[in-house]
Amino acid sequence: MKLHLLISLSLLATSSLFAKQPKPNILMISVDDLNDWVGVYRGHPQCKTPNIDALAQKSMVFRNTSCPGPVCGSSRSALLSGFMPATTGIYGNANNMLDSQIVQTHATMPEYFSKHGYLTISSGKIFHKHTTKNGFDHGHWAYDVWHNAKGGGRVDEGKFFSRNKGIINGKKIDNPKYTSASGSPFEFGPTKGGKEETKDYKTAKWFERKLKEDYEEPFFMSAGISRPHLPFVVPQEYFDMYDLDSVVVPEYKMNDLEDIVDAKGKKKFKPHVDFLWCQEYGVHKEAVRAYMASITYADECVGVILDSLAQSKYADNTIVVLWGDHGWHLGEKMKFRKASLWRESTQLPFIVHLPGMSEQQDCDRNVNLIDLYPTLIDLCDLPAKKLDGKSIKPLLENPELRWHPTITTQGKRNHSVISEKWHYITYGDNVEELYDLENDPMEWTNLANIRSEKVTAAKKRLRTFLPKDNADEIPKGSKNKTVKTLDVSIKPNRSLADLK
Repeated sequence: MKLHLLISLSLLATSSLFAKQPKPNILMISVDDLNDWVGVYRGHPQCKTPNIDALAQKSMVFRNTSCPGPVCGSSRSALLSGFMPATTGIYGNANNMLDSQIVQTHATMPEYFSKHGYLTISSGKIFHKHTTKNGFDHGHWAYDVWHNAKGGGRVDEGKFFSRNKGIINGKKIDNPKYTSASGSPFEFGPTKGGKEETKDYKTAKWFERKLKEDYEEPFFMSAGISRPHLPFVVPQEYFDMYDLDSVVVPEYKMNDLEDIVDAKGKKKFKPHVDFLWCQEYGVHKEAVRAYMASITYADECVGVILDSLAQSKYADNTIVVLWGDHGWHLGEKMKFRKASLWRESTQLPFIVHLPGMSEQQDCDRNVNLIDLYPTLIDLCDLPAKKLDGKSIKPLLENPELRWHPTITTQGKRNHSVISEKWHYITYGDNVEELYDLENDPMEWTNLANIRSEKVTAAKKRLRTFLPKDNADEIPKGSKNKTVKTLDVSIKPNRSLADLK
């Protein structure tokens, strides 16, 4: 009762503020490849995220948020377009959302806010990057003001690890294994320089300056932090925060994949190459430490932005949203990286602060990043728009409301459906998984092939939430390695007046 009263008072204060200034500002912060290793989410007992935790202490913390797709391209394209992968045909990183017919006729989230009187401002990774025949496509065309910070850092080669190059702690290995495996480089290690040289910190400082400026219209700011995306390369000071010998690695079982089989009993999955490399060379702790160091660095960059907002004149009339685009494995299910339909890959941090909120509130209902677009429209009282997501404003008012399961899609006809008790996964080749999250939160026991009334009923109900239609994958975008500048031809061809 007390919690509901606090929530009601917060929303009453918010309504009062919005009455004085009809349109609130929005600050949206994306943290790339951030799983639940955030203090408030308790995903890892050691990871340090004081700034995100401070935001959580005065926000609604959504504890069961799924991504629309378990890789950057599909998840971000869905969040920003408002349409799920099964609607757009955007299933992976190679699909440029501008090649989807529905995106060609509908305003993306920032475009919709521009269309309705907001000044949209962006820096860092928000849209997934592509190349076109005319140049780079960073999603710059969707904003009124777009900026791209330049930065990096000199890797300390004596402390560098690379599975692809066969390097362990700066030393080349004789006859290394796994170097020819496909995928982006699995690399990590500290830089010699300080944070001031790095891209994300420069992005954060840019927003510090922008939040000191005067604006005649409400703003929609999108801040993209690139770490902890690979490579896990951040300044040494963040590695120093974690004693290597004390690092806790995630739990895993070496036979975890044996109960995920097709109708003939053939195993669907094999251990991931990065997992095998870490096991073979005994560097699992080193990889986990590097990921945590990258998270803590990202958290400091987030802190610069949040502190700047708190010190600005916009602090009391700004909605703050922080999200990761999907989760990340670090050994669970014998896997590293993203791109799976297991919870480690589909679940992510999602925190919403409304003006007037002063205490942490928690919502355990299953929500999805696809819900963000309609939610912000609802909170800012803009004209409603037909989208795949559903406004979670009611959950911000009462986090105990009954809600519905949510979906993650990885490729055509491969879906995860997750409720508060069950996690059902179905693949296009008819392989299924079902986990009892109350009794098996690590998803170690696949119940899908067990004959039981309870299992049959759970699968039948969760199947009702699967997409009725699965769009064909759109053609993969071009990879033009010769481009050096932005494609400036996109924005003139997207007239806001013509976009739905």
